Amino acid sequence: MKNNPDKHHRRSIRLKGYDYSQPGAYFITICTHDRQWLFGHIVNGKMKLNALGKIAHQCWLAIPDHFPRTRLDEFVIMPNHVHGIIWIVDDPNRENVVVKNVGAKNVSPLRPRGTSRTIGSIVRGFKIGVTKWARQHTNVYHVWQRNYYEHIIRNDNELNRIREYIINNPLIWARDNENFTPNGIL
Repeated sequence: MKNNPDKHHRRSIRLKGYDYSQPGAYFITICTHDRQWLFGHIVNGKMKLNALGKIAHQCWLAIPDHFPRTRLDEFVIMPNHVHGIIWIVDDPNRENVVVKNVGAKNVSPLRPRGTSRTIGSIVRGFKIGVTKWARQHTNVYHVWQRNYYEHIIRNDNELNRIREYIINNPLIWARDNENFTPNGIL
């Protein structure tokens, strides 16, 4: 079937003109296909990872091995999604990293050469690693929903608020109306 731009137009959810390879902190959310519970269950406010959840955890921790200009901050593997903060840094050997104030003024019309240093390529690599393992070791073929959500973290207050949200995500799981068990609503 030939691509018809009138029927198959997808609007980008990215900040237009923003260089997603530039240093900074990014809050990422990646959801499973059809919000399936693929990575385990919440028990008493804590995430209990199954085998695929443990692989997702390992793949997340391996991001800096594949993308040396990244650092990981808080993250959590949930039953049907992953939340995490990824830093892109100028110098991977530097200890202290701070959030730069970003906004419309930091938008550049120039795109980076290639995509291997962008948040998109980092997320894509993570998703590929988890999917490859799932297809080789389980009957799960479709692991991820298309795309991902990101938020550019603009200051330290926002960074701390997002860290707290990630840490507390398993505790608030049962109160979220969008979370369904494999057999129905919680």
